[in-house]
Amino acid sequence: MSSSCCSTDGTCSTGTTGAATATATESVTTAYAVSGMTCGHCKATLTKVIGELDGVTGVDVDLDTGRVTVTSVTEPDDTAIAEVVDEAGYELTGRA
Repeated sequence: MSSSCCSTDGTCSTGTTGAATATATESVTTAYAVSGMTCGHCKATLTKVIGELDGVTGVDVDLDTGRVTVTSVTEPDDTAIAEVVDEAGYELTGRA
């Protein structure tokens, strides 16, 4: 009969595939306080410039709270994030 690790189409359901998927879903989420954000343009600008940094997989800008949440594959480089935020015309005041 069929073995427990193989499907009827002959593909194997065990191996490194599961480990790779688990690794890919692991991420670090860090919130920052940013001042000077007032509108949708601010949100779009910060999403773009922070999103272009190495390792960043997601950016969520909340204008109401002044928070920018960055999701990355490793611990984020606070200095690099502060630099791009500053260059865009805003001020990163620290981790929220």
